[in-house]
Amino acid sequence: MQSLIGTGVALVTPFKKDFSVDSDALEGIVKFQIDNGIDYLVVLGTTAENATLSQDEKELVIQTVIDANKGRLPLVLGVGGNNTNKVVEELKTRDFSNFVAILSVSPYYNKPTQEGIYQHFKAIAEASPLPIILYNVPGRTASNMLPSTVLRLANDFKNIVAIKEAAGDIVQAMKLIQGKPEGFHVISGDDMVTLPIVLAGGSGVISVIGEGFPKQFSDMVRLGLNKNVAEAYKLHYLLVDAIDMIFEQGNPAGIKEVHKILGLSENTVRLPLVNVDQDLSGRLSEFVKNL
Repeated sequence: MQSLIGTGVALVTPFKKDFSVDSDALEGIVKFQIDNGIDYLVVLGTTAENATLSQDEKELVIQTVIDANKGRLPLVLGVGGNNTNKVVEELKTRDFSNFVAILSVSPYYNKPTQEGIYQHFKAIAEASPLPIILYNVPGRTASNMLPSTVLRLANDFKNIVAIKEAAGDIVQAMKLIQGKPEGFHVISGDDMVTLPIVLAGGSGVISVIGEGFPKQFSDMVRLGLNKNVAEAYKLHYLLVDAIDMIFEQGNPAGIKEVHKILGLSENTVRLPLVNVDQDLSGRLSEFVKNL
C-alpha cells in the first residue's frame, strides 16, 4: 500500500448557505488538493460531517469526488460505525471500484472492551473487499484502541494494512511503530504531532490542516519522510498557530472558515456544529494573509 505514504486529507462536505451540499465547491476543493501536492483523498470521514448527511447526500459526495478526481489520486472511503452488522452489510454491497482502501473508525458510544474492538474489526476484515485502515480517535469514540489490540489485528489479518492514530499520544504511536509488522503503516491522525510521528518511522498523515494549506503541509511531510529534519520543522512551525486555530472551536468549523477565506466554499456547517466566532475568523484571516 505505497499509496498510503505521504499526505492524505479528510475532505470536508461544503454546504451552501441553505445547508444543501455544494457539489461545485467540493469539485474545486478536490482540484485544490491535487494541484498542491496532496498524495491521496479520504472521502466521508469525520471532517465530512458524515453523521449529518443523508444516504443520498453521501452518494452525491462520493460521485462528486470521483468525477473531480478523474483517477489522479488514490481515494479512501470512510466505512465505519458502532453497529458491526451494518458496517459489514455495507462492505458486502457497495461498489468500491474507485477506491484503494477503507478507513474504519473504532466503535463509538458503545465503549467496547479491547476484545470487543478486536471482534468488530475481525468481522470487518473478513467482509471487506479492500485493504482496511483502522481509525483510533479516543476523543470522539470514548475508548482507546490499545497498541496491543492494533498489533494483534495487524498480525492476524493481512488486509488490515494501516492505522490512523489520533490519540494525540506520541508514546502510543511510537509503540505501534516499534511493534508493527513489515508493511503496516502508522499514519498520524493528529496534525500537530505529524512530523514527530513521521520522523519516528510513521508513514504520513490523514490531515485536516492539509486541506487548507496543502502545499506547505505535504512538503513538510515529504521532507520528514526524507529525514530533512531542519527544513521540515521550518514548515511545521510555520503552520502550528493555524493548526491550533482550526481546532479551537471544533472541526470542521475551523477548516471551513479557512476555505471561505481562500474563496473555495462557504463556511456553513450543520447543527449541532456552529460557525467559528468573529474573533477566530479574524485571526485565521490574518494568518492566511501573512502566509
